[in-house]
Amino acid sequence: MKDALVRFGVAIEGSLLRELDAVVRERGGTRSELLRDLARAEVGRSKVPKAVDAIATITLVYDHHVRDLSERLTDLQHELGEQVRSTLHVHVNHDLCLEVIVIRGRSDLLQNIADRLLALRGVKQGGIEIVAGLRDLGHVHSHPSEGEPAPSQPSARGQAARRGGPAKSSKR
Repeated sequence: MKDALVRFGVAIEGSLLRELDAVVRERGGTRSELLRDLARAEVGRSKVPKAVDAIATITLVYDHHVRDLSERLTDLQHELGEQVRSTLHVHVNHDLCLEVIVIRGRSDLLQNIADRLLALRGVKQGGIEIVAGLRDLGHVHSHPSEGEPAPSQPSARGQAARRGGPAKSSKR
């Protein structure tokens, strides 16, 4: 069931409203849509320190020539087990790799994990984007409704991951 929309007034400086309207035009939306997006993002950010269920992406750019760094990143991800949902590893150039880690867990712990990763010697740059306070993060997929076709079978790699086999590429 959807929440009813509520109208309310907002006082804002004219110059800021003109800039906001420019963003609205660029997006092709409305003021209301933009303000709802901004409000959701701020409410989500406020939940991070409150230890709520969350999902996050941790992005790292690192020098893969730094001794043991790749192994330390892999070991930490293995320690986290099922919390790590997926990783993407990209060779940026001869020296640098980019890694994106999708991870689930308590929002405050996700921030701590990111802080640990970002502090590793050889990590040049990175950050975390936490989506906190979403409803029902415990259920990770949908089921077809009656009469709808079932989803295609998972790949052998996906089946191996569910059996505890390798879920991530070992290419480094």
